[in-house]
Amino acid sequence: MENNKSNLGLKVGLGIALVLFLGATFISFNLFNEKKETEAQLTEEKELVMKDLNNMSKQYDLAIQDNEIKNEKLAEAKERIDGLIDSLKVSETNVRSLWRYKQKYLSLQKEMDVLLEENDRLKIENELLATSLDSTKLQLEERSMFTDSLLVQNTELAEVVENASVLQTVDLKGFGVIERTSGKLIPTERARRSDKLRVCFTVAKNTLVQPGDQELYVQVIDPNNNTLGVNEQIQFEEKTLNYSLVSKFNYENTNLNICEFVEPDNDEKFEKGRYTVNVFNKKDLVSTTEFTLR
Repeated sequence: MENNKSNLGLKVGLGIALVLFLGATFISFNLFNEKKETEAQLTEEKELVMKDLNNMSKQYDLAIQDNEIKNEKLAEAKERIDGLIDSLKVSETNVRSLWRYKQKYLSLQKEMDVLLEENDRLKIENELLATSLDSTKLQLEERSMFTDSLLVQNTELAEVVENASVLQTVDLKGFGVIERTSGKLIPTERARRSDKLRVCFTVAKNTLVQPGDQELYVQVIDPNNNTLGVNEQIQFEEKTLNYSLVSKFNYENTNLNICEFVEPDNDEKFEKGRYTVNVFNKKDLVSTTEFTLR
């Protein structure tokens, strides 16, 4: 009888132990599954936070690239986000750590909203300023073009006045003359009979020329292309002029008739052929003519 009671107690004890073991195993299994699920959920949450931070970093990149002038605030904020991303990559995946990173992300999100709003405002102001500068630049260019145009006109006018304020000659004539002992001059076309060459012209009236002593250079070239008379040279800038004589006179703003003489070299006779007469006002040729001696 006692033996049966002992066997019964042993069986009951074994049953209770088995129930407890099975319960413990079930609880451990459930805890293990819950841990796996929690770890998977935390990993997923970590990836989401990482994705959000990377997106935020890209937004800063775009904002920085879109700025012609470097924005220090944007650059500093991006450095903090990149540092947070590097830290999150190597951090432990637990609730406390993930919560801390989420809090930092939310704080950085608020800061980014403020910075990007300020950046947009600065962009608009810069665009308005650039538009204003372009308008000012255009006005300056137009004013510069107007000034250049006036300068060109004034220069052209000055050139016109300068060119107009030059003595001109008309009715230029050249011919041979026979000089009598009485001083009387007889025109001739014969080279051998010509004692001198006479050059006559009229200095035209020009009110733009100041009255007073003036001079013109007369050049007489014979058929052999020789310059008769004194045959001296004078330099005007880059031009050298060989002249036969210098005609000097007092100009009084009226037409003035002038005649000059050129004698043969060493009392020789003049050559037959075509002669050219040029009158220069300094380096400028003001009149020319030709005549022939037979």
